[in-house]
Amino acid sequence: MSLKCGIIGLTNVGKTTIFNCISKTKADVSNFAFSNTTSNIGIIDVPDPRLNELDKIVHSAKIVPATVEIVDLPGLAKGASKGEGFGNKFLADVQQTDALIHVLRCFDDDNLAHVEGSIDPVRDIELVDFELQVRDLELVERKIQRLEKAAKSAGDKDAKQGIEVLSKYRDVLGNLGNARSIDIDKDMYDRYVKDLLLLTDKPVIYVCNVDDKSAVNGNAYSQAVMDLLKDSDALVLVVAGKLEAEIADLDSVEDREVFLEDAGLTEPGVDRMIRAAYDMLNLMSFFTAGPKEVKAWTIKKGMTAPQAAGVIHSDLERGFIRAEVLKYNDMVELGSESACKEKGKLFVEGKTYVVQD
Repeated sequence: MSLKCGIIGLTNVGKTTIFNCISKTKADVSNFAFSNTTSNIGIIDVPDPRLNELDKIVHSAKIVPATVEIVDLPGLAKGASKGEGFGNKFLADVQQTDALIHVLRCFDDDNLAHVEGSIDPVRDIELVDFELQVRDLELVERKIQRLEKAAKSAGDKDAKQGIEVLSKYRDVLGNLGNARSIDIDKDMYDRYVKDLLLLTDKPVIYVCNVDDKSAVNGNAYSQAVMDLLKDSDALVLVVAGKLEAEIADLDSVEDREVFLEDAGLTEPGVDRMIRAAYDMLNLMSFFTAGPKEVKAWTIKKGMTAPQAAGVIHSDLERGFIRAEVLKYNDMVELGSESACKEKGKLFVEGKTYVVQD
């Protein structure tokens, strides 16, 4: 799946620190605003303890987790939609992502100045949203103008319908709303809106980057974000970026577990963030397990068995006859493929079978 998730936020909020916690590609971190002028791109392993459980049964040569591409975008500044800071580059890169992780600064640090002069994550959400909304409004208005010309010159009925659909987006964006809040028929969306790659149409996770002592329960800053978004469908996660960067730098798994336990955490917050991003991209996994490898294959939710087979190899999709399926829980409970067969837990599925996670 060639889908990517973008990490966005104002400059100096800890985006790159969090990126480095999860990426095999390490990026430079600086205390200076706008020190990063280009996007950092990394391939992230999706944490999934089920792979380890399967490996205990089949004893594979290697474990291959699912992956997702993460892009750490340059820090945003007020006026980005008008080209301030690295605004044009930032907004163009955001357009090429499929979902967003919005990192919010929820910690005090006298040695790290906030670009707006104070710590206020609610204000920062509104500021970033405004810049994205302005950009989206420009894109929508340009397309409406093109359709109006077509409607006038050729009496194009399709153009008139497009104007009607896009006018809803213009109204919402013009009133500081986000495109993702608009309920629209999928066919109308695909015909008139999808090609615009609207920034505020992308699903978003909010990550409150807190200080070390707030890693478990958050703080007043993160609570303000949760209060703001409590009536929305938005997911809000608390992550102590600096703490988790220290954990990620440890070579030993045992040392990491001790560090996590001392911090009162059962798992890194960034692991929850990655899984949430994977889910937000409408992705899920199915597993293959054998002597060579235990592997998580990435598919879109709702894919049929032939489509899922095609992710492994196109020939499997073209020549698909049937799939023999074991449920993960059955495999772990019964302990082997043969035991699953004896208990009637091996299922033969045809071309219409929708693959499950």
